[in-house]
Amino acid sequence: MMKPEQLHPLTARPAVRALTASKIRELFNAGLGRSDVLPFWVGEPDEATPEFIRRAGIDSIAAGELFYTHNLGIPELRDALAAYLTGLHGVVQPERIAVTSAGVNALMLASQLLVDPGDRVVEVVPLWPNLQEIPKILGAEVVTVPLAFAPTGWQLDLDRLLEALTPGTRALYLNSPNNPTGWTISREAQHAVLARCRALGIWIFADDAYERQYYEGTHVAPSFLDIAADDDRVISANTFSKSWCMTGWRLGWLVVPPALVDDLGKLIEYNTSCSPVFVQRAGLAAVRGGEPVIAHMLKRLLRARDLLVGALNDIPGVEAALPSGTMYAFFRVAGVRDSLAYCKQLVADVGLGLAPGSAFGPEGEGCVRWCFAASEARLRDGVERLRRGLQKAVR
Repeated sequence: MMKPEQLHPLTARPAVRALTASKIRELFNAGLGRSDVLPFWVGEPDEATPEFIRRAGIDSIAAGELFYTHNLGIPELRDALAAYLTGLHGVVQPERIAVTSAGVNALMLASQLLVDPGDRVVEVVPLWPNLQEIPKILGAEVVTVPLAFAPTGWQLDLDRLLEALTPGTRALYLNSPNNPTGWTISREAQHAVLARCRALGIWIFADDAYERQYYEGTHVAPSFLDIAADDDRVISANTFSKSWCMTGWRLGWLVVPPALVDDLGKLIEYNTSCSPVFVQRAGLAAVRGGEPVIAHMLKRLLRARDLLVGALNDIPGVEAALPSGTMYAFFRVAGVRDSLAYCKQLVADVGLGLAPGSAFGPEGEGCVRWCFAASEARLRDGVERLRRGLQKAVR
């Protein structure tokens, strides 16, 4: 006779068990407790949240704003976000905006709104692992379209993407500027993708986390919000983490078609109820007074990008393309076939913490990601450690 635990094993459901554990986290854990490690593996700047933003959160706590609030966010923040986005992309009404508990929570909520088990979704890869795994948690089938490395920058085969957007596809997940490659979709390609998705009723989930860390033109990356109508099947997800140095605050937002707002509010209720008011007050301060912060970070990141990519390309066996956006260099290292093992070896040998390309899908294997949101002195130290690590590898 079978035991109860054999009939009903103590396991998560199959879709969850099949998820890929974060290789960045695995690497991070391998270096935990080592003060000699230079960490460039996670995507956050080495500067703390600006004082005026922190003060807004502290003042809110002091004022006793520690209770539940509206599922979609406090009205002042939704209004401020609407004004901010309108200035960047054209009119966005406050009624279309929902405040979320982090950008990744925004992406999960958008997926829960629209993706059923068995749905077919398309993703442009390499891609942030969280975004790759979210539709899988919901039981969707994920089809990938790879970017191609070129010395001038990672490239999208637009025809291949359009061919992948077949009848019956539920959604396209597109992160631009892209983590990890720094690739940014062109306006021409956006129009083609939007036209294809309109014709076939495909949703576009646009992860716009890095739209203000863009190094060309007006320094605002092309967004589907620029060209989509209110009733298009377009959802924009964003975060306070990158633009305003607020990674630990866990605050984000969604822009959705008006028809989805009520159902989105229900989903927020059953996920987190609401984002904490004092965190939203900090976000409000960031939106209202944070343009100098964004300008400062962009100037700093641009210098760091040019320094790092130039230094990497001076190392024999390393090929790095200049990213058009984000805070990452995603570069190839000759002879690397197992990037996780290679990055673990860098930690062990020279105390350098980089993210393995395989963390961003099999298309990233052979590459390594370096977050360059750091001081020039730390970047130079890191480059020298990489040189030493490569010299050790060839002995």
